[in-house]
Amino acid sequence: MNLPGQPSERQAASGGMGVCAGDLHTVTQGNDTMMDVTRWVAAVALSIATSMSSAAPLVYQGKSGPGKGKHIVFIASDHEYRSEETLPALARILAKRHGFKCTVVFGVDGNGVIQPGASNVPGIEALKDADLMVIFTRFQNWPVNQMKHFVAYLNRAGPIVGLRTATHAFRNIPANNPYSIYNNNYGGSEYKDGFGRQVLGEKWAGHYGRNHQQSTRLDIVPEQKGHPILRGVKKMWVQCGGYNANPLQPSTVLAMAQPLQAMTPDAEADPKRKPVPGAWTRSYKGQNGKSGRVFTSTYGASNDIENEGYRRLLINGCFWAIGLEDAIKADANVDFVGPFNATWRRGKGRRKAGLKPQDLAGWDTPIVPLQK
Repeated sequence: MNLPGQPSERQAASGGMGVCAGDLHTVTQGNDTMMDVTRWVAAVALSIATSMSSAAPLVYQGKSGPGKGKHIVFIASDHEYRSEETLPALARILAKRHGFKCTVVFGVDGNGVIQPGASNVPGIEALKDADLMVIFTRFQNWPVNQMKHFVAYLNRAGPIVGLRTATHAFRNIPANNPYSIYNNNYGGSEYKDGFGRQVLGEKWAGHYGRNHQQSTRLDIVPEQKGHPILRGVKKMWVQCGGYNANPLQPSTVLAMAQPLQAMTPDAEADPKRKPVPGAWTRSYKGQNGKSGRVFTSTYGASNDIENEGYRRLLINGCFWAIGLEDAIKADANVDFVGPFNATWRRGKGRRKAGLKPQDLAGWDTPIVPLQK
């Protein structure tokens, strides 16, 4: 059974790449014509192979640890908060230090260059055998042949971790597209406000304070201090400004977000703004009738994970969502693997132009290379 509006196999197939019989309808006879067709087919094959190579997802393969045998797929494509830095950094930690296989899929342009916010995420078919999806996207409108893999994952109630702009992961999917129900602010009662609200628990509800001018302190909800996700978590401070949030019930809020007056961790709390939910858990149901765990946080810019407490929260959130809460240790190693150059708000500089996913391969390459 499909989610409301899921296309038929025929419709989904039409969004893919292929050579149809109609493409060759002018071919009748003659060696010259057949030679031209042979050359054309060879050119198409080369183009497809080149495209697949340049668009190959980034894979970090862990060797040992509690995550051995588990596969996490990360999807990074937002326009502002450097998900293309946050997610591979988290993936490296989970793979190298904890044994997971981590696949990172990026928004890329036609040449396979990472393009923040691009509605093109080749490699998303890796979700087919994923044990967890970590999504950090904003206002996406993916081709049908990519979106179908995301929907299939939801249909089977796969566990999800959603960060920052994932609450408004999709927008501008046309009304005649069967996947328009996932749009932020979708108006239909069968899936009110789309993927963000129905699955992650919140849609785009607006900034809460002055982004880029006010940072945020995250305080553990006292009643939840024993939750597995909060083991070892302390002194959480993030540079992102606040997001309004009132998670769809039932949800369990783990941390409240207090906007501060400035961009430093010791800044005073904004007296005009009370704390709002900044991290919570919930669940959703797939078309198979099963329930999938969800952990959502409305923060996660690349500079945010420089804070060890918040970074640990996200690592623990992945463990919990995938069902490994018993393996969460308060002193688990969450140190970065390789150099980490967060560039949100030009933190450590500007990212090198023309970056492709494979430029981040291995344990020692910088995430991300900087301009000289």
